[in-house]
Amino acid sequence: MQNFRDYYEILGIVEDADAQAIKQSYRRLARQFHPDLNPGDRDAEERFKSLGEAYEILSDTSRKTQYDDYRRYWLRQKSEADYRDLDDFNRFVDQLLNRHEVTPPAQAPDQPKTSSPREMRRRDAEASLHVPLERAFQGGPERVRLGDGRALEVDMPPGMVTGQRIRLRGQGLDGGDLYLNIVVEPHRCLRVQGRDVVCHLPITPSEAVLGGQITVPTLDGPVQMTIPAGIQSGRKLRLAGKGYGRLPTERGDQIVEIEVVIPKLLSDQEVELYEKLRATESFSPRANLMY
Repeated sequence: MQNFRDYYEILGIVEDADAQAIKQSYRRLARQFHPDLNPGDRDAEERFKSLGEAYEILSDTSRKTQYDDYRRYWLRQKSEADYRDLDDFNRFVDQLLNRHEVTPPAQAPDQPKTSSPREMRRRDAEASLHVPLERAFQGGPERVRLGDGRALEVDMPPGMVTGQRIRLRGQGLDGGDLYLNIVVEPHRCLRVQGRDVVCHLPITPSEAVLGGQITVPTLDGPVQMTIPAGIQSGRKLRLAGKGYGRLPTERGDQIVEIEVVIPKLLSDQEVELYEKLRATESFSPRANLMY
């Protein structure tokens, strides 16, 4: 098994340490090895990165549980899963933290690798990437502009979520790695809720009374949906398989929330029709209020 790191040893804590002990140890060691307090010390910088990774995993209950199971597997103790497909520990961590790595083009064969003082000073960098919901769902080519003036073409994975980090190897400072922090921008009418997508759908009074086919926006484009006659505001309808996810098998559903909207401005013809309707309709929503 490659690259395994014992996060308990890195943080200097025992396996059954509680959340408070994990936090206290991380803060103490992070101050000790912070790059700003150890300028030019590559070992301190690497230790600081390892501390951050250890804390990010052990401070999260779900991630800690998965890590503990992997650790048992590495120690050849009883484990709940077979991790042979993730024998490289770095791959396991990237999957656990929902990180995706984008590798830049390989160096040409006629350009031999050399070591230089610049390579010794390489440092990782971070940048935020704001992505519209539709592009976050679809993935694909994205142009990223960095603070140092560079522009990169990156093939982004599908199903990105806010808080996800994507690593671009060798694109940081002096040859370090660049981490893109994903921020998915709000959509005008779609909202991601776990694996589901919630859609607020306004309809007219006549559509609510009569029902029929309504065009509904989805991440896959507009689709036709049948609205039952007599539908009320607040009713929720479901479009199966139109939710969020990286793969079709991972997608949830789209929940369509109905709101009957009353028009504020009417034409003379519309006023006349509503007057006729009021004069002929038998429905009385206040019947139970009469004594």
